[in-house]
Amino acid sequence: MIISCCLLQQIHAQLTTLASGGNKKASVSERIGLTDISIHYDRPGVKGRDGQIWGKLVYVGYTNLGFGSAKAAPWRAGANENTTIEFSTSVKIEGQPLAAGKYGFFIAYDPNECTLIFSKNSSSWGNFYYNDKEDALRVKVKPVATDKSVEWLKYEFMNETDTTASVALEWEKLMIPFKVEVDYINEQIASFRRQLRSQTGFNWEPWDQAAQWSLQKNVNLDEALLWSDSATSQTFGGNQSFQAWSTKAQVLNKLNRGQEADSIMKKALPVASMQEMHLYGRSLLAQKKPKEAFDIFKMNYDKHPNVFTTNMGMVRAYSGTGNYKKALEFTQKALPQVPDPINKASLDKMIKLLQDGKDVN
Repeated sequence: MIISCCLLQQIHAQLTTLASGGNKKASVSERIGLTDISIHYDRPGVKGRDGQIWGKLVYVGYTNLGFGSAKAAPWRAGANENTTIEFSTSVKIEGQPLAAGKYGFFIAYDPNECTLIFSKNSSSWGNFYYNDKEDALRVKVKPVATDKSVEWLKYEFMNETDTTASVALEWEKLMIPFKVEVDYINEQIASFRRQLRSQTGFNWEPWDQAAQWSLQKNVNLDEALLWSDSATSQTFGGNQSFQAWSTKAQVLNKLNRGQEADSIMKKALPVASMQEMHLYGRSLLAQKKPKEAFDIFKMNYDKHPNVFTTNMGMVRAYSGTGNYKKALEFTQKALPQVPDPINKASLDKMIKLLQDGKDVN
């Protein structure tokens, strides 16, 4: 009896073979911002049925398939099993909110306007058990005719930015695109908060990185200042980092607390490297503060005399204050110290500008 049961189980076991009809299994994924989007689907082929796909094989609207519980089923947006789409965070589809999760994806095709359906049921086989009560979201989009025929149905991500992308179903000579938007800014801030509470936050660099990101995006500046406080603290080791103090000063400037920022930078100068001090001087020039920049370049030169970086700093310092003759003297000191052809070309250009009585900055 035991042998008979085993034989019976083997008879009913399913072997792995190609999907029925020769349809190809496929998946495509992309990260938009911090949001991972994954689509799993089967790819039917045109197989000589040109002109017979849309409105015929892919029926208009809904139909009774004669199997399963669905009496009005939309197209399964692929072949065989459910087409599914998964979002790792909440998103917006054509401007409409959709929570993070995995969804069955269906399309009620119409040549003028298609209805895209995201169903909470992602595990049923195909569209035979579609139930509109399980819809999480419906949106309407216009199909787009294309010149080039696509033999095997595919999904493609297009027009990507940090916060948006278009997802397009393409088959035969038709494309059905829809726009996905993510809340990258708030997702990133939430991610920073989680990571900084973990072992990642045991050193000053991640705190500084989070504050720098906020500066670049000009968002969340009050919290960025708190992150900079942590970055510059002795606890996390950034109290001897010019970079960490510089970030804090930049945040304070963004918050219109310029005097505090200047005070911090003066205190941070003793721990600055030659290159850091040079870049700080250049940033002051960019802020239209030539006198302050001159003082920084001069301090750097006194600390590291007659090397290429500080000689070039003095070129910029004197040029920024209008003393082109003195700036030219430092170009001659820098010429034999040029480290590579790129810097040589840059210095030659500066010399020409100064000879013509023009600022190099």
